Amino acid sequence: MIIKVEAIIREEKFEDVKAALSDIEVNGITVSQVMGFGAQRGFKEVVRGSEVEIFMHPKIKFEIVVSSEEWEKKTIEAIQKAAFTGEVGDGKIFSYEIRSVMKIRTGETGYDALQG
Repeated sequence: MIIKVEAIIREEKFEDVKAALSDIEVNGITVSQVMGFGAQRGFKEVVRGSEVEIFMHPKIKFEIVVSSEEWEKKTIEAIQKAAFTGEVGDGKIFSYEIRSVMKIRTGETGYDALQG
């Protein structure tokens, strides 16, 4: 089974999560800067002398594809431990089963497409 793990975390936890994934020898990640909000909602800020309400918070999104449920568990545990602050806004981790994968360069599919 091939599984995709997505984690949306605080920007300041980027290096910690990246190091945690490296420590467990995760081979490939995709990282994006995203905006969003959850339970923490917005906050007020003064911009050019006017008070405005900001609803979107900058976040980092990690996308990792793993080859087994064992790796899914290890990956999720590493992210959760590294991203944890205990405060509202720590983020979320999602996992999805992937139906298929193909390496564009070689045409390899399935588990073989995840290697090297």
